[in-house]
Amino acid sequence: MAKPLFRLYLITDRNQIHRELVELTGGRDSIDVVKEALQGGVTAVQLREKDLPIRELLKLAEDMRKITKDSGAMLFINGRIDVAMAVGADGIHLGQTDLPVDVVRKIVGNRFMIGVSTHNLKEAKEAEEKGADFITFGPVYETPAKLKYGKPVGVNALKEIKNGISIPVYAIGGIKSGDIKPILATGANGVAVISAIIGAKEPKKAAEEIIRSIQ
Repeated sequence: MAKPLFRLYLITDRNQIHRELVELTGGRDSIDVVKEALQGGVTAVQLREKDLPIRELLKLAEDMRKITKDSGAMLFINGRIDVAMAVGADGIHLGQTDLPVDVVRKIVGNRFMIGVSTHNLKEAKEAEEKGADFITFGPVYETPAKLKYGKPVGVNALKEIKNGISIPVYAIGGIKSGDIKPILATGANGVAVISAIIGAKEPKKAAEEIIRSIQ
């Protein structure tokens, strides 16, 4: 069975940065928040800002690559192979509407690790068969970021996924530190979070709390 790559996978969303702090600081940005999260022990970050114009995304990716490299953390780029290659990222994360895993693998070879977002067993098995290194699966709990994917699937579905494939599985969707124990009891390799850290008043402390729960 494949070993976990990391335990906590932070996914960015600058629209979820804590509003009160944005107002107090006059424009707190994703780099500031991720820096704090890295200080709190995060070792893998996915840059996921789909609505940014390409040049702004590239600039953000360059800055994100610098701070992740400085802290020894991995950087994944959501969907954009060109941006991932340009900044020397560690991997790329694909959604169900992005290029298929096997096509991306032909393009990048073994240069990148490839993660895939999945929402059912069929998608999870397909990701594994086509060469994904790991998947995220959810939404496990209710979350605004995943409403379009339907109702929360719960931990039983997560356990089914974990038993059905051999690559690492990361639970995603509305996960807080108090949810970690039942998630890990399914055999999941770790958790992927957005708002629990990005939306926290103190991202460093939020990351530390989740990591303590995992450990």
